[in-house]
Amino acid sequence: MKTLILGAGYAGLAVATKMKPHPDMEALLIEQNAFHTFETRLHEAAAHNTRVTLPLAPLLRGTGVNLEQASVEGVNLDEREVTLKDGRVLTYDTLVVGLGSVTNFYRIPGLAENASELKQLSDADDIFNFVNRAYDGDYKGIRDIVVGGAGLTGVELVTELAQRAELLSKARGLPPMNIYLVEAGPKILPVLDDALRGKAQRTLEDYGIHVMTGHRLMQATAETVTVQTADGEQKVIPAGKIIWTGGIQARDIMKGAKLEKGPGGRVAVDDKLRAKGYPEVFVIGDMGLALNQEGKPVPTTAQHAGQQGRLTGKNIMRLAKGEDIEAYEPTTLGEFVSLGGLMAVGWMKLPWNQKLAITGGIAHVMKRASEWRWRASID
Repeated sequence: MKTLILGAGYAGLAVATKMKPHPDMEALLIEQNAFHTFETRLHEAAAHNTRVTLPLAPLLRGTGVNLEQASVEGVNLDEREVTLKDGRVLTYDTLVVGLGSVTNFYRIPGLAENASELKQLSDADDIFNFVNRAYDGDYKGIRDIVVGGAGLTGVELVTELAQRAELLSKARGLPPMNIYLVEAGPKILPVLDDALRGKAQRTLEDYGIHVMTGHRLMQATAETVTVQTADGEQKVIPAGKIIWTGGIQARDIMKGAKLEKGPGGRVAVDDKLRAKGYPEVFVIGDMGLALNQEGKPVPTTAQHAGQQGRLTGKNIMRLAKGEDIEAYEPTTLGEFVSLGGLMAVGWMKLPWNQKLAITGGIAHVMKRASEWRWRASID
C-alpha cells in the first residue's frame, strides 16, 4: 500500500508519528521544510526570536515513514497523482492531505501586497527584524505597527510585541512604538466568554495597545491603513509594519470531479475524515471540513488537527492490516490565550460539559502543558 502524507504541520506530523513499519506499506512524507513549526508559538518567534521548530528526521525514526523535502504543486484525485513543484509526479494507493491553510486577505485593496502574515517561520523572522530596525538609532521610517484581526493569533502577537517594544525602549532610550489591534467585529477573542475576554482586554490596554474593535480595515498602502467604523467614519493610520491575522482559507490545491468543498474552501469529509467520493483520500487539519457531534464544523485549531492526525495514522495502520477503520470523535479540551510573559487566560474542559475558567500564571502553565502534550505525542 503506497501511502503519501502531504504536509508536516500538526495534522500531517501526527499521522506520520503514529505509524509503524509494515511489510505491505510504503509511506512517504512530503514537506517543503526539513523541520516542523510550532505555529501556535510563531508570535513568540516574531517578538523574541524564540526557537519554534523541531527537525523532522529524528521524529520519523521507527515509523517506517521516509521524508521527501519538496513542495506540492497540485493533487489530481481522479488520476491519483500528486505533482511536485520540481515537476515530478507521484502516485498513491492512500493519500493524506494536511497542507494547512493560507491567509485570506478578503480582497481588501492593497492588503496582500503590503501586509505581512504570520503563517511560517520566515514571517516571524520578518516581523522580528522590523522591530529591531525600528529601534535602531538611525531608523528614519514609521515605527508603528498595525495588526489586523483580534482572534487568537492577533491578540497573542500584539502582547508579545508590546513586551519586546517596552524592553527595547528602555534599553535604547527611545519612545515606545504605537501598536494598533484592528478588528471589524464588536469584540476581541470571540472564542472566549465575556469574563475572560474582559480580562484580556484590560491586559491589552495595560500594555498601551490601541484596541480598535468595530473598525473594518478598508485599504492598505506601503505605509498606511485605512479603517472604517460601522457608521462610515474613516481614519488613516500610519504604519511601518502591517500584519494581517484576520482570516484563513484552505489551500486550493486539490482537483477532482466528485470533490465537495464548503466554507473557506475546506474539503467535505466523512466521519472517517475521508474526502467524500474518494475513500482512499484523508483530508485533515485546516483543509478538511470535519463535523462535530452536533453537525457543526470542527474549529481549525492545532489541538483538533493533532487529534485528526493521530486517528488517521492509526487508521492507515488498520488499513495495512486489513482491519476496519474508526470514526472521528472530536473533543475540545480547552482554549488558552497567551498575553505575554507568564500571563494567559482560558478555560479547560471538565466532566459533564462544564468549563473551568483560568487566568494568570496558572493559565500560562496550562497553555504550556498543552504544548508539552503535543511534543510528547510526536516523540
